[in-house]
Amino acid sequence: MAYRYDHDLEFLRSVPNESLNDLVDLFKEKASLTEGLSMNDEYKRYYPDHQKYIERIMEEIQLFGGNSIVNLFRGNQGVQYREILCDVCDKMKINYSKNADVKQIEQDLLIKILNDHINKCGTEELKKFLKELDLIDKTETAISYTPQAASAILQAAIKAGGFTSYKIIFITVNAAWKAIFSRGLTLATNAAVARTAGVLAGPVGWAITGAWTAVDLASPAYRVTIPACLLIAKLRIESQQNN
Repeated sequence: MAYRYDHDLEFLRSVPNESLNDLVDLFKEKASLTEGLSMNDEYKRYYPDHQKYIERIMEEIQLFGGNSIVNLFRGNQGVQYREILCDVCDKMKINYSKNADVKQIEQDLLIKILNDHINKCGTEELKKFLKELDLIDKTETAISYTPQAASAILQAAIKAGGFTSYKIIFITVNAAWKAIFSRGLTLATNAAVARTAGVLAGPVGWAITGAWTAVDLASPAYRVTIPACLLIAKLRIESQQNN
């Protein structure tokens, strides 16, 4: 299979090599028996200079999307990233619009993970969570926050964009990586983000692990497509932050 031009993946051509390490490792660790990337001549020639074989990476994303349960009848054909993302959202029962921009759908996926976390938190945990993310005054003690209020604050922060949005998305994906791989993302990040990342390591990791177990039993393809969509969402906003 050759890479089919995909508008929603083309931004990966401008992503630094070190930022692509986790995406490449995903195929090698979670799809070791079925992936074809590490057998490709371009991979063997250029690794770890990922940009020199970036189309093979994008091709692998499309191929695993074509191997999910929804697309079994496609055989060995790849699919566009939008279809992969929608398939993941359907599997995880995300409330989203298929006509929305890909970035919005990725945000809906991340917000669902965050909501799974905050719905398990008490008032004090919610306060600590929001304070660590600099979303409320660190000296505030009188207000009683509910999961619904916290969710609204987080959604507004993500949609507003900027560094706070990136920080929320990074630590959410990092928590997912810990749940899936028993380790965080490999790329070092801003110190302010690193200090906050531990906030989500517990309950968010548990929420992701629960959802992960359900889909893991259904199809090996989801072992790749779910974390791939989370990571691509993180890389997309990171790329926009750097431009």
